[in-house]
Order: sequence, then structure tokens, then C-alpha cells
Amino acid sequence: MALVQATLKSNLTTLFLAMKNAPMSEADFADQLATIIDNHIKTPAVNVNPGIPVATPVGPGSTSGPGTGSLS
Repeated sequence: MALVQATLKSNLTTLFLAMKNAPMSEADFADQLATIIDNHIKTPAVNVNPGIPVATPVGPGSTSGPGTGSLS
């Protein structure tokens, strides 16, 4: 899944409206902003094609199929 700019914009707008309606400390705002950004950049999946060279205990090899990972 790709990063979706509209999702980030929506989450930021929600935070800005929350701050406007009920002011929060700079520390709380920074914490919530950091959480929104951190969660956003961790949403995409990482797709890996087969045939990537790898080293194994018995010698060189390659991946045999596609794989999916995530960012952390």
C-alpha cells in the first residue's frame, strides 16, 4: 500500500481543529503530531520480488518467491 497524502492531510486537519477547539500544550501537540507522522510513514507495505541474491550457511542462493514486509 502506498502512502496516501489525503490520509495524512485528514489526520493533520483533525489535530489542528482539536487544538483550535481545546488548546493543548506545545508538548501535547508535538507528541500528537509526531504520532501522526510516525504512523503515516509506517503504513506502506514493502513488496519484494523473487530472485534476490542471499547468502546462506550452505552457499549463495536467491529468494524463490515474492514477499511482503512492513516498516517499523
